[in-house]
Amino acid sequence: MTNENENPRDEAVEKELAGVPDALLDKGAEGADEGQAGHSLENALSSLRGDLEQAQQDMLYARAEVQNVRRRMEKDVQDARAYAATGFARDILSVADNLARAIDHFPAEMREDEKLKNFFAGIEATQRELDKVFGVHGITRIASKGLPLDPNQHQAMLEIPTNDAEPGTVVQEMQAGYMIKDRLLRPAMVGVAKKPD
Repeated sequence: MTNENENPRDEAVEKELAGVPDALLDKGAEGADEGQAGHSLENALSSLRGDLEQAQQDMLYARAEVQNVRRRMEKDVQDARAYAATGFARDILSVADNLARAIDHFPAEMREDEKLKNFFAGIEATQRELDKVFGVHGITRIASKGLPLDPNQHQAMLEIPTNDAEPGTVVQEMQAGYMIKDRLLRPAMVGVAKKPD
């Protein structure tokens, strides 16, 4: 029982279009003419193109963010390797300080004594070996005496009135400062020249 106005060709089209979402169907039978159907298809394509461009832009941003995260992680790993010994190096500096004090305070007459000469030579050899190990690990002593005060490397502990040096010049080093590669490990504790009163 088919309607006389119904075309068998329309029936075949209806069967093929079964299951297609309504948003994609041409609603020409509901009063839209062919121009309106073409216009709605153009709108749908334009909308899809916009969505595609947005998805591509989002993908580019996500890819850039992943690259940035990877670079930061690589830098963190390099820093961890380069500065892993920082804590240990700070702790061993007190040993180096005590060794330097022992050498500085060893009386000159005892250095020439036959019984103590080898003992003193052994202490000096130990200090040289410690300095060599520091060098291997990128730990260097900060130069200070005779240089202008650098607040990034020196810590001024006192001012010393003198006419022998320009004000602001380091004239005394109370404790050596050290760098580990390009980072400050410990500032040098210094006395700085000032004009006499």
